[in-house]
Amino acid sequence: MSYLELPFAAIIAAVLGLAVGSFLNVVIYRLPKMMEQEWRSDCHEFVGTPLPAQARLNLAVPRSYCPQCAHPIAWYENIPVLSYLALGGKCSACKAPIGIRYPAVELVSALFFSVAVVHFGASWVALAWCVFSALLIALFLIDLDTQLLPDDLNYLLLWLGISVALLGHGVALTSALYGAIFGYLSLWSVTKFYYLLSGKVGMGNGDFKLLAALGAWFGVEYLFVLILLSSLVGSVIGVLLLSSGRLADRNIPIAFGPFLAGAGLLAMLVGPDNLQQWAPFAFPLGGLRN
Repeated sequence: MSYLELPFAAIIAAVLGLAVGSFLNVVIYRLPKMMEQEWRSDCHEFVGTPLPAQARLNLAVPRSYCPQCAHPIAWYENIPVLSYLALGGKCSACKAPIGIRYPAVELVSALFFSVAVVHFGASWVALAWCVFSALLIALFLIDLDTQLLPDDLNYLLLWLGISVALLGHGVALTSALYGAIFGYLSLWSVTKFYYLLSGKVGMGNGDFKLLAALGAWFGVEYLFVLILLSSLVGSVIGVLLLSSGRLADRNIPIAFGPFLAGAGLLAMLVGPDNLQQWAPFAFPLGGLRN
């Protein structure tokens, strides 16, 4: 790719990222509610009681609407970032404020899609890393809001990472497989040991699966680096939560998934090939390949 082609491809990726970011806002809000509906349905089926009528809910139905006044959002009110600015950050009908997080997710998605193209060029590998970043952004915010890490997203992230390695890109397949195995087992063993000592569950299964997925993308050599990065991300998030007053009650559990997801995004931002500078002690099983 020539010098002139790269900026153009990065701009196209950013525009795509804005659109995907708008969809991620829907996923972040609705997927936990869809999971709750499914669990409620399973419980009623298990005990043999009729399921009460509930509104149809998926990622496409119902149409997006204002949660305050139920005003349906028209297509021209749903253009990433631009509509937010044109509306002044308020609903066009009831003037209720629209959260700043909506355009923030769109802009962050655009940033990471551009970064993927800068690192890997206009290629299907860059597209795979775009999906990687989109999944982590969704997992980050869903876990931050609900302390849930949906299996649908975790497994998609895991198998996509292994598939990229299988096709000869990213890390060597052996490193990806060991990364997934030891990523899962490392957190699982720590959690089990903590439970034996304290009688408390310190971490959920979703965290094990998320680190397994990151291990598949970055390789077993860099699991320790990812854990160090997660500590850094956790420190930043902790300071922000403390300053906002959300950690006033020290008995409220803190989700670990956002730390892991943030570590994966930070590692992508640095560049997968540059991780070796963070881990000179690693013993590559094949190295990263574009």
